[in-house]
Amino acid sequence: MHYPEPISKLIDSFMKLPGIGPKTAARLAFFVLTMKEDTVLDFAKALVDAKRNLSYCTVCGHITDIDPCHICQDQQRDLSMICVVQDTKDVIAMEKMRDYNGLYHVLHGAISPMDGIGPEDINVPSLLKRLQDIQVEELILATNPTIEGEATAMYISRLVKPSGIKTTRIAHGLPVGGDLEYADEVTLSKALEGRREL
Repeated sequence: MHYPEPISKLIDSFMKLPGIGPKTAARLAFFVLTMKEDTVLDFAKALVDAKRNLSYCTVCGHITDIDPCHICQDQQRDLSMICVVQDTKDVIAMEKMRDYNGLYHVLHGAISPMDGIGPEDINVPSLLKRLQDIQVEELILATNPTIEGEATAMYISRLVKPSGIKTTRIAHGLPVGGDLEYADEVTLSKALEGRREL
């Protein structure tokens, strides 16, 4: 099917987004045509503003519109704890929980030799510098429970342990409401490993 060039370009643009295939891109593009012009202009402005006005905090690496970010500037935070996460979305998930009041450090990825990603390709060097600059008592490694996430956590743990900083790893296991029969072997193994007395 041959589309007019403007709609074809719009479809191609939507297809650059993750998880958007040709059919979904076409559906979104045709939906845009039904939107009011001012709504489309607001949408386009939001895209441009997000790209132009957001950057990464020079302290923790979280996405922000001010530098340092709100979390790093917050005097009520517990400065003795840093939670290390892979992605800025992980910070947002942790903040929704409202149980953690320490600082964060965003790695922007995980060590993955198969993909050619080493410690210097993610935000590890700035973490080590940061640990020298402030008095941290505990480093919480909250990388994803994947092979890459585990490798990253182990690597950071080995680097930090000699400094005497307590290094902990978030627990992994069965989700609340999950069934044992549907859990994979690694999840079950982690759940058994992390068991505690009641």
